[in-house]
Amino acid sequence: MPKIFEYLGIIIMFYSNEHEPIHVHGKFQALESKAEFIIKDGKIIEIKITDVKGKKPLSKKELKEFKNFVNKFKDDIVQKWIDYFVYHKSIECIKIEGKVK
Repeated sequence: MPKIFEYLGIIIMFYSNEHEPIHVHGKFQALESKAEFIIKDGKIIEIKITDVKGKKPLSKKELKEFKNFVNKFKDDIVQKWIDYFVYHKSIECIKIEGKVK
């Protein structure tokens, strides 16, 4: 379970046995949602925020921050997915202290 970012207490991570489409999970305490990246011709054309089966979704406040974060760091997240799942590189967690806009 590579943790790739920590942002305002939200853990942004992949599960080790992930599948496409490229996506990332946002966990805050016992709550969890995910962001799927829709990519066409090498460009991110849409980010879909969805619930995770069997988990309670992020609360309104954390969901808003999660959306803002994945929109701001979308290219970094996709690159980390490629590095981890395609190139089998280790991933370091980056802690983001301030709010992103």
